[in-house]
Amino acid sequence: MLIATNSVVAIHYTLTDTEGEVLDASGPGQPLVYLHGAGNLIPGLEHALLGRTAGDNLSVSIAPSDAYGERIPDLVQQVPRDLFGEGQELALGMRFSGNTPQGPINVTITAIEGDEITLDGNHPMAGRTLHFEVTVDAVRKATEDELLHCHVHGAGCQH
Repeated sequence: MLIATNSVVAIHYTLTDTEGEVLDASGPGQPLVYLHGAGNLIPGLEHALLGRTAGDNLSVSIAPSDAYGERIPDLVQQVPRDLFGEGQELALGMRFSGNTPQGPINVTITAIEGDEITLDGNHPMAGRTLHFEVTVDAVRKATEDELLHCHVHGAGCQH
């Protein structure tokens, strides 16, 4: 069966950056299983997998525009430490959720300099070209429930 919209797909993958550093990978015997066409993968990878079949191997590089987008400088800002409340321990890499007039946003602490904290609302992989080595493990037709819920139902999935 070919990978198409509404297929359930299982892949093994290794994700690296341009320098070859491994950023993520599926575990041995634990493929990533997703519903193709439901927006569960970055667009560039989903597009590269379209029309593939079980057993296919591919190497694909995904530009930021087809992954997590370009970095947006306006999403980086410095805020005073007291914004976090007294006694709140802060560390580089900590993530917080917040609300803005445009809606909710996730931010990461990227710098701490005295009483100034730098927050970055960009996705951690924004602006990066991503390189995938992928093996398609399995492809099957999605069930009615999976299509209704827009994700794959595995063992123990309850709705």
